[in-house]
Amino acid sequence: MSDLWWGVLAVAVGCYALKLLGLSVPDKVLEHPLTERAAGFIPVGLLAALVAVQGFTDGQEVVLDARVVGLAVAAVLLWRNVSFLPMLIAAAASTALVRHIAG
Repeated sequence: MSDLWWGVLAVAVGCYALKLLGLSVPDKVLEHPLTERAAGFIPVGLLAALVAVQGFTDGQEVVLDARVVGLAVAAVLLWRNVSFLPMLIAAAASTALVRHIAG
């Protein structure tokens, strides 16, 4: 068996062990208010990191391009409580318009 397959097997066993470890956490710990509050912030942090990486980087460089305009439009519409689909269309359209104007 090659080193690649040993690595795949090690990752699979590690993932299974991590999942099993998570299932063995007592309910007392999971129902603690601090745990519940921290778990509520995890998706927000992951989404913010994804937006930062996809919106402001190109490879290894930080860039400000048409995507920033789309993010700004989406942020303003989100603040104004516009529903998701019109917000998405407006952000995509504004990004496309800036890209078209720029070149």
